[in-house]
Amino acid sequence: MLFTTEAIVLRTIQHGDSTLILKAWTERSGLRSYLVRSGSKRGAARAALQPLNRLELVVDEKPERDLHNVRELRVSRPYSRLHSDPLRAAVALFVQEVLYKVLREESADDGLNSFLNESLEALDTVPELSHFPLVFLLQLSGHLGFFPEAPGPGEDRFDLQEGHFIQGHGEHAHTLGPPLSLALAALLTVDLKHLHHANVPASQRRALLDHVLLYFRMHLEGMGELRSPAVLHQVLG
Repeated sequence: MLFTTEAIVLRTIQHGDSTLILKAWTERSGLRSYLVRSGSKRGAARAALQPLNRLELVVDEKPERDLHNVRELRVSRPYSRLHSDPLRAAVALFVQEVLYKVLREESADDGLNSFLNESLEALDTVPELSHFPLVFLLQLSGHLGFFPEAPGPGEDRFDLQEGHFIQGHGEHAHTLGPPLSLALAALLTVDLKHLHHANVPASQRRALLDHVLLYFRMHLEGMGELRSPAVLHQVLG
């Protein structure tokens, strides 16, 4: 079946001399894998397939196949700064690695699709990015089904295993102490359009990012470790 869909590039893999496998999140079908011709007059330009690029694809999908064909593609909404600004590029590398690890549904999800597009627009345009990775992860967890429950009165520790705040010492080692838990609670009410409302010190941001990624690994089987956080710690402080 031939149709047109918006898509976000997650990753490309070389497949022969003039063909790539494109892993993409699509508006119409969720996660998809496509064959794309490249490196010829009729092939797609490699620049169009940079990670997180927003594309319009004309695709030929057959239900019995896992790998579908791209007939046409174009960049639908070019970025103004994402690929040229070193700081934004570093955060984009993190976002791309996270999405490649966690997006698995092969069906449309309008809420998640809207969130992803809003996140990429914010990544390209917001003036200050120090809190972006944390707020992005927390908001993404809501679309994946494990957004942390807000703390109740006196609850000053966050249980990573159970996904909610508690009062008093936890029963296991995966419990954040009060300083990081209070920082986490404050970020639960911040969205990507209002990152200037966040005010977590750099040392806490670094520790909290590691713990939130652990939270993801505990609630998403097979996610595994990421390479990009080490770069984030250097560029964001």
